Amino acid sequence: MWEFLFLLLPLAAFTGWLIGRKGSLFRGINNLNPFSSQYFVGLNYLLNEQPDKAVDVFVKLLDANQEMVETHLALGSLFRRRGEVDKAIGIHQNLIARSTLTQEQRALSLLELSRDYMRAGVLDRAENLLLELVDRGGQIEASLQHLMEIYQQGKDWLRAIHIAEKLQAKSKRNMGHYIAHFYCELAEQRWLKGNRDEAREYLKQALQVNRHCVRASLLQGDIEASSGQDKNALKSYQRVQNQDQTFLSEIVLPVAQCYERIGNPDGMVKYLKTCLQTHPAISVILAFSDWLQKTKGDEEATQFISEHLRERPSIRGLSHLIQLSIARAEGTAKSDLQTLKELIEKIIANKSLYRCQACGFSSRTLQWQCPGCKRWDVVKPIPE
Repeated sequence: MWEFLFLLLPLAAFTGWLIGRKGSLFRGINNLNPFSSQYFVGLNYLLNEQPDKAVDVFVKLLDANQEMVETHLALGSLFRRRGEVDKAIGIHQNLIARSTLTQEQRALSLLELSRDYMRAGVLDRAENLLLELVDRGGQIEASLQHLMEIYQQGKDWLRAIHIAEKLQAKSKRNMGHYIAHFYCELAEQRWLKGNRDEAREYLKQALQVNRHCVRASLLQGDIEASSGQDKNALKSYQRVQNQDQTFLSEIVLPVAQCYERIGNPDGMVKYLKTCLQTHPAISVILAFSDWLQKTKGDEEATQFISEHLRERPSIRGLSHLIQLSIARAEGTAKSDLQTLKELIEKIIANKSLYRCQACGFSSRTLQWQCPGCKRWDVVKPIPE
């Protein structure tokens, strides 16, 4: 109901403009012309929550007065926002059927109708309208933006790339951020089908359009590591630290595994020490603690992790510390520590690991496009 009251503001402004243009329409109730009378009938239907009757009135007014086009566009948009897509489609189709529309008005009406179809999930109709708009040169930027959304929903990544490039040329906006992800999607598809070479090529293109693309570096590392090319994998993984340090937790374990497979433990230790100085995340602390435990024993590992936990408290770090303590405990103390360890592990199992910086959506898996707000590159590891 209140949304309709907001619609009255542009309608009221329109009435004021009309009065100024036509002259004084309100010298007396008997002097109201048919247009103004029906206009207020429509407003009355809106106020009394009878939108269907209001739409009928305004449609008739459109036939009588071409200056009502903007009002119809606003009314259709309002119905779409309310979820009444059928009414919105009807209003915009009625507009498009008018032969007296200007070129700009027709383009706006087609754009609004395409948005109605997108909201209704009729993507093929929306796509056809938007392609028609682009061909005619009307509302090009908005049409390209919606086409990119449609191709993303349909996972048609090659078309999404093509449209993003056209949008970049038209708007002068840097679309490399999006294009890199579309190439990454193609690389994942090819990799799953066993075509590593094509996947590598797509990732190369992703990094060419956006050298800061963390996803491309991680994928490159995974592909090279799975192919036994650990030295190449290390180069890709270690690039992440310079691209976005918040993703350091994603590469610590695979980097350590690569160093181990190539028989270079000194390289791993040097890498971990560098990370401890520049970005002492809990994943780095735990990896270094594991190395200390293997090479120098439980006591040094326990001392190391205890010191870092005082500076950077972490539930994962606490769980690791308890595990080290269990190995040296006996009797009731050992049993109590095991119980505490189990409780902490349950907390960790239910804890979100990633959160969207834009809308707050959280999950335990890394998703490059947020399922909540549909934005790319806004989901980050939650600091621990």
